[in-house]
Amino acid sequence: MVDVKGKWALITGASRGLGKLTALFLAERGCNLILHSRNTEHCQPVLDEVKAMGVQAYAVSAELSNADDVEKMMSEIDEKGFIPDIIMNNAGLQIAYRVEYLKTPVSDYDISFKVNTIAPMMICYHYLPKMAEKGFGRIVNTTSGINLEPEQAGYSASKAALDKVTADLASKYDGTDVIISLTDPDWCRTDLGGSQAPNAPESALPAIVLGAFVDDRKSGRLFRAADFRGMTLEEAVKKAESLN
Repeated sequence: MVDVKGKWALITGASRGLGKLTALFLAERGCNLILHSRNTEHCQPVLDEVKAMGVQAYAVSAELSNADDVEKMMSEIDEKGFIPDIIMNNAGLQIAYRVEYLKTPVSDYDISFKVNTIAPMMICYHYLPKMAEKGFGRIVNTTSGINLEPEQAGYSASKAALDKVTADLASKYDGTDVIISLTDPDWCRTDLGGSQAPNAPESALPAIVLGAFVDDRKSGRLFRAADFRGMTLEEAVKKAESLN
């Protein structure tokens, strides 16, 4: 299992919900953090909390629907001299629930793909060469198990696309110490999931962080929260590494 103490992790959507939980989980284990949100002020409470745990951390901002903003954020990180060892592409956007799904506007697809597919892949493409050069890296892209719901077409299609490009990209790094994974946190009571979701956000742990801790050179796996619920991190890593 990877020891994340002293490593650097970039977490998108870190100011709340599953991103915040991920930040706290990693900080508890000594991982330094780069916390992303739309506005750096949104991350200040999380920043204060993780720094109190003794790790280094700073906040960056970007509107993920704006490719120029994403590029600017990555340039800012590069200028600080930190190459993330771990990337948690947690941020996502569910644009709307369309009861009249045959009237789904084009804009639902446009913004959903920009935030949920294009932005995380831009981040992957930027940092993968740097990870490969130093011989270590972990990337975890957050997907969704939504299926057969045309009411959420923009969101579900963008996540399905993320699944495809992640799996394809992961095939190029399988067998190396740059491991690319997907995680499905299940339907949780977050700002995105809504108050009617059946699962507490904490139920997504440890699945949502497993991709940062596996150490078996296998890329392209999907870690579903339901498959690891109630396990310790050590138990979950052992089970994850047994998966093909």
